[in-house]
Amino acid sequence: MFAYKKKYFLFIENIKDINLNKIKKNNKFVIILRNKKLVDTISCLIKFRKECKLKGIEFFVANNSKLAVLLKSDGVYISAFYKGFEQLNLKKLNKKILGSAHNFKEINEKRKQGCSYIILSKLFRVDYAPSENFYGIIKFNLIGNLKNLIPLGGIKLINLNKAKLIKSDGIAIMSEIKKKPAISSRLF
Repeated sequence: MFAYKKKYFLFIENIKDINLNKIKKNNKFVIILRNKKLVDTISCLIKFRKECKLKGIEFFVANNSKLAVLLKSDGVYISAFYKGFEQLNLKKLNKKILGSAHNFKEINEKRKQGCSYIILSKLFRVDYAPSENFYGIIKFNLIGNLKNLIPLGGIKLINLNKAKLIKSDGIAIMSEIKKKPAISSRLF
């Protein structure tokens, strides 16, 4: 049994990380392109954006409002380290703003920045930093009473069913999309 959520936030680094043909449910998926190094050409990104739009998938660009406007994305995702307010100009263009946070201070900053969803990290222990703190389901649910918080971090195929215990409208998945494509079949 899988925990059904209203939204699934999928982080990708390039458009080859995900197969849009596997996504069947409209208006449930949000793809966030974390373009640290712009691997894909602009024309490929525009084509990918059009495919997302046809499938009813929201598409966001991370930390690059100019690229978000160029691709006619649904909005921009701003990382926790970003403290500015320039992104608020996107609201005038009818764009949404997503943000990420790791603690209460950053949650408050993201609310001030106008984020419609705040992705809170880390829900579970992560492989790349096993000694770092994580929230866990109980602590997240206590914090999760705040509106529009989405958990991220350590969500894998083996603990995916625990997502039904999380008091949130959605979940966010990053590295597991590339590592184990089997998780895609459980979501899609």
